[in-house]
Formats: sequence, structure tokens, C-alpha cells
Amino acid sequence: MSVWQKEIGIALLLFLVALIAGSLTGHVLLFVFLLTLGLWIRQLFQISRFERWLSMGGRGKYPKATGIWEDIYYHVYRIKKNEKKRKKKLSKMVNQFRKSTEALPDAAVVLGPNDEIEWANKAAREVLGLQQTDKGQRIPNLVRFPEFIRYLKSGNYNEAVILPAPVDHRITLAMRIVKYGAGLRLLLAQDVTQLKKMERMRKDFVANVSHELRTPLTVLKGYLETMQDMDDGNSPLLTHSVQQMQGQTERMQHLVDDLLLLTRLETQQKKVQCVDIPALLSQICKEGDALETAAGRIELLLETDTHITGEEQELRSAFTNLLGNALKYSPDDSKVTIRWHRSENAIMLDVEDQGEGIAAPEIPRITERFYRVEVKRSKKVNGTGLGLAIVKHVLMRHDAKLNIVSELGKGSRFRCCFPVTRVCN
Repeated sequence: MSVWQKEIGIALLLFLVALIAGSLTGHVLLFVFLLTLGLWIRQLFQISRFERWLSMGGRGKYPKATGIWEDIYYHVYRIKKNEKKRKKKLSKMVNQFRKSTEALPDAAVVLGPNDEIEWANKAAREVLGLQQTDKGQRIPNLVRFPEFIRYLKSGNYNEAVILPAPVDHRITLAMRIVKYGAGLRLLLAQDVTQLKKMERMRKDFVANVSHELRTPLTVLKGYLETMQDMDDGNSPLLTHSVQQMQGQTERMQHLVDDLLLLTRLETQQKKVQCVDIPALLSQICKEGDALETAAGRIELLLETDTHITGEEQELRSAFTNLLGNALKYSPDDSKVTIRWHRSENAIMLDVEDQGEGIAAPEIPRITERFYRVEVKRSKKVNGTGLGLAIVKHVLMRHDAKLNIVSELGKGSRFRCCFPVTRVCN
């Protein structure tokens, strides 16, 4: 029999006794009323005791009780005990997390919904100059770089922002924000000073070597032209050798020119002017049509006359590389379509071919320097492997993105997406 059944049985028994006693004395209602009042007062007393015990936090052993109240005390006591165990376990996990993040070499800061600092590890206090008392302060009030504030407000945290450390400008930090939980964000700052130094050294090395190679290449090219003029055609070996050397010299010259262009894109200041893109594309297509292998293959669709701000020579180089690739990697009798059009959110250039296409795993890598897709082709395709790297850097300098859609055997579409903020006409 359950506790509730016992309680109900006792109450019914008491009411039965009250009815019998009332019948014998002739005061049934009085006895029932007195019994009801007594039960009500008892329950009020038990409720009062229960409330006092809860107000004290339910600590220690619960008060002695009988019947259903004993069960209620027991269940609440057991819940409180389990909750205390869970709280202790959770506290232990939080402490372990804090100890592990304190040991991280990278700075970590937990930000609240309003950019306020919830917690920061030791590295954050060292490289960002935060103090223990800064908890609750808004991070833009402490890290006041305009680039960081724009990054924080943008909500687009796919890329890291590179900034000098607030405590020491000789230290370079890559700062990234990771969203988690309900409105919480984790700010991570990694020291990339050495990486940036190595990158600078690499750029300087490439630039210096490229410059140094130009002089010997010019000398070689001059002597080869002289030898070609002196060749009377009586020696097939000499004629073939000179042609081969000239071809390799031209290839080396293109490689050096592309490396120097990439170096300029990485180091030079941006020049802003209003560029007439339709006119530029028309000129590029005319120059492409003049090539023997491209005559009649280029189709230009100008669906908007929008001009954009940018650097004309850089845009010419990027568009020429895209057109050149489309012509090289598609059949000689196929069309290559160039389309300049506009949507509500962007201005776009599409270069579409009907060539061999690119496998999906290769697409993320084809904009890397010197990376070339290895496939069996019926004809050899010459190139430096730097064309799409140049395109990527030019678009980055123009706040634009390169989207590539391709399918093996069906062709490719390279789309340059420029933001509408660059419209200048």
C-alpha cells in the first residue's frame, strides 16, 4: 500500500469516528468541522516547517515527519543531494577547463553578448594587456585598433584579422573570433610574428631573385636573336637548338614577369581610379581575337555599363589571365564567353569555357602558386602556374572574391564578384 493510500485511509477513518461520535452526541456537523479544522492546522504546520527548511537551503538532515510529509522531505533531500554532486562535478570540470586554457600559448578571451569580457587566460593578459579587474569591460574599449573594431562589428569571422599587439607593436597577432553558446564568443589571438617575418623574407627573396634574373635573361635573349640572324639554315641542329633556347628563354621571361607582378601586388600601395570595365573588356577581347588560336572564339556580353574603382592595369592582368586560361584549356573550335553583369548585391564578371573542366578536389588548390592540375592532354599547355594566383591577389586588393564552378568534361566558369560599394559611375 502506498503512502498516499495510507493517508487517505487514515483521513477516512477519522471522518468515520467523527460521524459516529457526532451521531451519539447529536452534533455531527460540529465533530466534522473540528476534525477538518484539526487536519487543516496540521497541514499548515507541516507546510510552515517545510518552508523554513527550504529557506535555509535544505542543508543537513530534514526534520522528522510522518506519512506523506516524510516522503516529501526525503525526495527533496535526495534531489538537493544529487544537485550538489552535479554542481561539484561541474565546478571541477570548469576548473580543469580554466587550468588547461591558462596553459595555452595563444590568448583566449570569452566575450559576452555585448562584447564584454567574461574571462581571459594568462596569455591574453600578457599580449593584450588585460587585467583581472577588466572583467565586465567591453573589449573595444581596451583593444582600440580600428581594424579590430570593424572586424568585431562585421559579424563575419571566417578570416582572421592581423594586428600588432597592444602591449608591444613588434609582436604581430592573428586575431579570430569563434561563436559558441547563446550569444557568447571566444576571441583567440595567436602570435604570428615569426611567420610574418618568414613571409616577408620569402617575398624579398622572390623579388630580389626575379630582378637579378632579368639582366642575364636579357643578355641571353639578345645573343640568341643574333645567332638566329646569323643562321643560314645549313645546320638543322643549330637551327633547332636556337629555337629551343629561345622558347625556354621566353618561358623564363614570362615566369620572372609573373613573379615580379605578384611581388608588386603584395607590397605596393593600392591605387584607386574609376575603371571603365566594359571598355577594358572590349579591348582585352580584341587583343585575344588577334591571336591565331583564338580568332572567332570569344563572345563578349556586356549586360551593364557599370564602372568600378580600382587599378586598371591590375584588373587587365587578372581578366587577361582568366581569358587566356579559358582559351588554353578548351578545344580550338569551342566558344569562350565573357559576361559583365550586375545583381542587387554584386557586380560580376563570368568567364565560361567548354573545356576539360576541373575535378572538385582540385578546385580549392588551383589558385596556389605553381599548382597545376595533372591530367593527360592531347596537346601540351604552356604556362607558369602563376596566372590564377595573380587573379586571386588582384581580386583581394579589390575586395572581390573568385568563385569557381567546374565539371570534368563539361567546362568551367570563373566568376569575379565585386561589391556594389566599388561602383563609381
